[in-house]
Amino acid sequence: MRSVRKINRKEVKTFLKAQVSAFSGGITDYGIMIFLTEIVHIHFTISILISGTIGGIVNFYINRLWAFKNQVGYVVSPPNQFIRFFSVVIISITLKSSGTYILHRLVNIDYRIGRVIIDLLVSYGFNYPMMRYWVFKNLSSSNEKKEKIELNQLKYQMDEE
Repeated sequence: MRSVRKINRKEVKTFLKAQVSAFSGGITDYGIMIFLTEIVHIHFTISILISGTIGGIVNFYINRLWAFKNQVGYVVSPPNQFIRFFSVVIISITLKSSGTYILHRLVNIDYRIGRVIIDLLVSYGFNYPMMRYWVFKNLSSSNEKKEKIELNQLKYQMDEE
Protein backbone atom coordinates (compact mmCIF):
# COMPACT_ATOMS: atom_id res chain seq x y z
CA MET A 1 0.00 0.00 0.00
CA ARG A 2 1.30 3.43 -0.91
CA SER A 3 1.91 6.07 1.69
CA VAL A 4 0.08 9.28 0.89
CA ARG A 5 1.43 12.43 2.47
CA LYS A 6 -1.24 14.51 4.14
CA ILE A 7 -1.59 17.98 2.67
CA ASN A 8 -0.32 20.51 5.17
CA ARG A 9 -2.55 23.60 5.04
CA LYS A 10 0.24 25.81 6.35
CA GLU A 11 2.54 24.71 3.51
CA VAL A 12 -0.18 25.33 0.93
CA LYS A 13 -0.82 28.77 2.41
CA THR A 14 2.91 29.59 2.34
CA PHE A 15 3.14 28.39 -1.26
CA LEU A 16 0.16 30.52 -2.33
CA LYS A 17 1.52 33.60 -0.53
CA ALA A 18 4.87 33.06 -2.24
CA GLN A 19 3.08 32.92 -5.58
CA VAL A 20 1.32 36.24 -4.89
CA SER A 21 4.69 37.72 -3.93
CA ALA A 22 6.37 36.30 -7.02
CA PHE A 23 3.49 37.56 -9.18
CA SER A 24 3.89 41.08 -7.74
CA GLY A 25 7.62 41.04 -8.40
CA GLY A 26 6.97 39.43 -11.79
CA ILE A 27 4.47 42.06 -12.88
CA THR A 28 6.95 44.77 -11.86
CA ASP A 29 9.72 42.92 -13.72
CA TYR A 30 7.66 42.27 -16.87
CA GLY A 31 6.26 45.81 -17.06
CA ILE A 32 9.69 47.39 -16.72
CA MET A 33 11.11 44.95 -19.31
CA ILE A 34 8.42 45.93 -21.84
CA PHE A 35 8.94 49.64 -21.11
CA LEU A 36 12.73 49.44 -21.46
CA THR A 37 12.57 47.28 -24.61
CA GLU A 38 9.67 48.92 -26.46
CA ILE A 39 9.92 52.56 -25.34
CA VAL A 40 13.59 53.05 -24.42
CA HIS A 41 14.77 50.57 -27.14
CA ILE A 42 17.16 48.59 -24.94
CA HIS A 43 17.77 45.01 -26.16
CA PHE A 44 15.45 42.63 -24.32
CA THR A 45 18.31 40.64 -22.73
CA ILE A 46 19.59 43.82 -21.03
CA SER A 47 16.04 44.92 -20.16
CA ILE A 48 15.53 41.56 -18.42
CA LEU A 49 18.65 42.12 -16.32
CA ILE A 50 17.48 45.57 -15.19
CA SER A 51 13.82 44.70 -14.71
CA GLY A 52 14.69 41.43 -12.96
CA THR A 53 16.76 43.29 -10.40
CA ILE A 54 13.96 45.75 -9.63
CA GLY A 55 11.33 43.01 -9.56
CA GLY A 56 13.63 41.02 -7.27
CA ILE A 57 13.79 43.83 -4.73
CA VAL A 58 9.99 44.05 -4.69
CA ASN A 59 9.74 40.28 -4.29
CA PHE A 60 12.31 40.14 -1.47
CA TYR A 61 10.45 42.59 0.73
CA ILE A 62 7.05 40.99 0.15
CA ASN A 63 8.54 37.54 0.88
CA ARG A 64 10.31 38.67 4.03
CA LEU A 65 7.48 40.75 5.45
CA TRP A 66 4.55 38.57 4.44
CA ALA A 67 4.92 35.34 2.44
CA PHE A 68 7.59 33.61 4.55
CA LYS A 69 7.13 35.62 7.74
CA ASN A 70 7.17 33.50 10.87
CA GLN A 71 7.19 33.90 14.62
CA VAL A 72 10.00 31.42 15.29
CA GLY A 73 12.72 33.15 13.33
CA TYR A 74 14.94 32.40 10.37
CA VAL A 75 18.12 30.36 10.12
CA VAL A 76 20.06 33.36 8.80
CA SER A 77 20.02 37.09 9.54
CA PRO A 78 18.25 39.62 7.27
CA PRO A 79 21.51 40.77 5.61
CA ASN A 80 22.43 37.15 4.87
CA GLN A 81 18.91 36.51 3.59
CA PHE A 82 19.34 39.43 1.21
CA ILE A 83 22.65 37.99 -0.04
CA ARG A 84 21.11 34.54 -0.46
CA PHE A 85 18.04 36.05 -2.12
CA PHE A 86 20.06 37.94 -4.69
CA SER A 87 22.24 34.90 -5.34
CA VAL A 88 19.04 33.10 -6.32
CA VAL A 89 17.82 36.14 -8.28
CA ILE A 90 21.07 36.38 -10.27
CA ILE A 91 20.81 32.72 -11.26
CA SER A 92 17.09 33.17 -11.97
CA ILE A 93 17.68 36.23 -14.16
CA THR A 94 20.43 34.38 -16.03
CA LEU A 95 18.14 31.40 -16.62
CA LYS A 96 15.28 33.66 -17.75
CA SER A 97 17.41 35.84 -20.01
CA SER A 98 19.28 32.97 -21.66
CA GLY A 99 16.15 30.78 -21.86
CA THR A 100 14.16 33.57 -23.50
CA TYR A 101 17.02 34.22 -25.93
CA ILE A 102 17.32 30.52 -26.81
CA LEU A 103 13.57 30.17 -27.45
CA HIS A 104 13.66 33.33 -29.55
CA ARG A 105 16.70 32.31 -31.62
CA LEU A 106 16.16 28.58 -32.00
CA VAL A 107 12.38 28.28 -32.09
CA ASN A 108 11.58 31.82 -33.31
CA ILE A 109 9.16 32.48 -30.44
CA ASP A 110 8.43 36.15 -29.73
CA TYR A 111 10.48 37.22 -26.71
CA ARG A 112 7.35 38.22 -24.75
CA ILE A 113 5.79 34.77 -25.09
CA GLY A 114 9.10 33.00 -24.57
CA ARG A 115 9.65 34.98 -21.41
CA VAL A 116 6.32 33.83 -19.95
CA ILE A 117 7.13 30.18 -20.75
CA ILE A 118 10.62 30.39 -19.25
CA ASP A 119 9.31 32.33 -16.22
CA LEU A 120 6.91 29.52 -15.35
CA LEU A 121 9.64 26.88 -15.58
CA VAL A 122 12.17 28.86 -13.56
CA SER A 123 9.66 30.10 -10.96
CA TYR A 124 8.25 26.71 -10.01
CA GLY A 125 11.30 24.58 -10.65
CA PHE A 126 14.00 26.78 -9.16
CA ASN A 127 12.86 29.97 -7.40
CA TYR A 128 10.21 28.64 -5.01
CA PRO A 129 12.26 25.71 -3.67
CA MET A 130 15.31 27.94 -3.18
CA MET A 131 13.30 30.68 -1.43
CA ARG A 132 11.39 28.28 0.82
CA TYR A 133 14.19 25.96 1.84
CA TRP A 134 17.31 28.13 1.64
CA VAL A 135 16.69 31.89 1.67
CA PHE A 136 13.75 32.08 4.08
CA LYS A 137 14.36 28.81 5.90
CA ASN A 138 12.58 28.84 9.25
CA LEU A 139 13.98 27.75 12.56
CA SER A 140 11.73 24.73 12.65
CA SER A 141 13.56 21.85 14.23
CA SER A 142 14.66 21.81 17.84
CA ASN A 143 18.28 21.30 16.70
CA GLU A 144 18.19 24.49 14.65
CA LYS A 145 16.60 26.37 17.55
CA LYS A 146 19.19 25.00 19.94
CA GLU A 147 22.04 26.00 17.59
CA LYS A 148 20.59 29.51 17.21
CA ILE A 149 20.27 29.89 21.00
CA GLU A 150 23.85 28.67 21.50
CA LEU A 151 25.11 31.03 18.81
CA ASN A 152 23.28 33.97 20.40
CA GLN A 153 24.68 33.05 23.82
CA LEU A 154 28.19 32.89 22.35
CA LYS A 155 27.75 36.31 20.72
CA TYR A 156 26.45 37.70 24.02
CA GLN A 157 29.45 36.29 25.90
CA MET A 158 31.84 37.79 23.36
CA ASP A 159 30.13 41.18 23.66
CA GLU A 160 30.50 41.05 27.44
CA GLU A 161 34.27 40.53 27.24
